[in-house]
Amino acid sequence: MTTIESPQDFLARARAQVLDQGVGLNQDDVLGVLQLGDEWVPDVLALAHDVRMKWCGPTVEVEGIVSLKTGGCPEDCHFCSQSGQFASPVRAVWLDIPSLVEAAKETALTGATEFCIVAAVRGPDKKLMDQIGQAVKAINEAVEINISCSLGMLTPEQAHELSAMGVHRYNHNLETARSYFTNVVTTHTWDERWETLRLVHAEGMEVCCGGIVGLGETLEQRAEFAVQLAELNPAEVPLNFLNPRPGTPFGDLEVMDGKEALRTIAAFRLALPHTILRFAGGRELTLGDLGAQQGMLGGINAVIVGNYLTTLGRPAAADIDMLLELNMPIKSLTKTL
Repeated sequence: MTTIESPQDFLARARAQVLDQGVGLNQDDVLGVLQLGDEWVPDVLALAHDVRMKWCGPTVEVEGIVSLKTGGCPEDCHFCSQSGQFASPVRAVWLDIPSLVEAAKETALTGATEFCIVAAVRGPDKKLMDQIGQAVKAINEAVEINISCSLGMLTPEQAHELSAMGVHRYNHNLETARSYFTNVVTTHTWDERWETLRLVHAEGMEVCCGGIVGLGETLEQRAEFAVQLAELNPAEVPLNFLNPRPGTPFGDLEVMDGKEALRTIAAFRLALPHTILRFAGGRELTLGDLGAQQGMLGGINAVIVGNYLTTLGRPAAADIDMLLELNMPIKSLTKTL
């Protein structure tokens, strides 16, 4: 937003560009959305909803996630209680194949079309890759659901192997803006994450890449992050809000204000008009039930149901009921394997 534009003129210009033309906002204009006063939140949410409806349609994609390996991660992501470097209460746990299959079945019963297997590792070793292969095969034999994975950084060979298994979407979050990344992680680089995402795309898997807002970044850096994600052209962006975890370096940060969270949702939608924008961790704490509904009417078109990796989410039935109340149809399963 330029200094001489009124909020009305700015939103009218954004509407013409994003809604009418389908072209996402640039970094300066994303920052303009993030800087709008609270009185303009309903207007920008309405615009973001219109953009979502025009360019993504009315359906909502529902996903469940399960942690194959929890805790004991060697990386130092400052928000994460799964890091083995911090004095957090999370300890390493592995699930077996039958448990994964059962979790996939339970996820499918909610109406979800996506089931994501997550492991807290720097990247997969041979043991983990073999276990993922067995899990994908067993799940596909037991239930109709698309399988995604989030296993850290990949080699070219591992990306090819996952694609050959039938993994159709791979999650690897950039977490935050490039300019802020070293304040969040020091054991690997932003560029290393970007390279994994390039490999995923090259192997024909859908790219799922988002991050966490409220990590202490500035609004300028949050706008930077949104346009960096847009440059990546991901199929899906999971949008997390920091839920400070005891024992982590970010454990004492404040929870984001609800209005700021809603502005952020709208800003990301206007930067990414064609992308699946998924409600992920921290929304319960940041927005509560009413705010979640406002987010769904402000650009969100996907949700993770049930619990997250180390924190509690809303019961799956509560989110399904919310979608029904909002007259938002749940996306039907189209197997891509």
